[in-house]
Amino acid sequence: MAGQGTPATALLTKRKVPHSTHPYDVSPDAPHYGALVAAALGVPPERVFKSLVAEVDGALTVAVVPVTGELDLKALAAAVGGKRAAIADRAVAERATGYVRGGISPLGQRRRLPTVLDSSALDHPTVYVSAGRRGLQLQLAPQDLVALIGAVTAPLAAH
Repeated sequence: MAGQGTPATALLTKRKVPHSTHPYDVSPDAPHYGALVAAALGVPPERVFKSLVAEVDGALTVAVVPVTGELDLKALAAAVGGKRAAIADRAVAERATGYVRGGISPLGQRRRLPTVLDSSALDHPTVYVSAGRRGLQLQLAPQDLVALIGAVTAPLAAH
């Protein structure tokens, strides 16, 4: 699989957005997966972000939060003007995004879903997000991520 592009990397290349890819080898079933990915990449875990698909008032929404924290579902609902949020069923998330758990990228999804990026991302010159498959991360500027996916930023992580 190494070197094989994903919809996320294809989008970045097409739009000529500066980015780099970083392979890693961590079992997706390992406890503290995100922290292990950060360690494997040799970067601070607060710069590595996970994409979680949630349902806000019945509509699928993507939350992109640091691997160091948990998603605050109330904050996510508030960020998109909703009342209730819950993590979406795994199969629903995979079908909507076209990616598998552990490899859901905020970029290049099958259906472009409303996305909220934790505002802490803006504290870093670059952040890491899934490249669209397990074992591969993308590094890019958080402002480029926001612009590409039309994300809103809000504090989402409960530490």
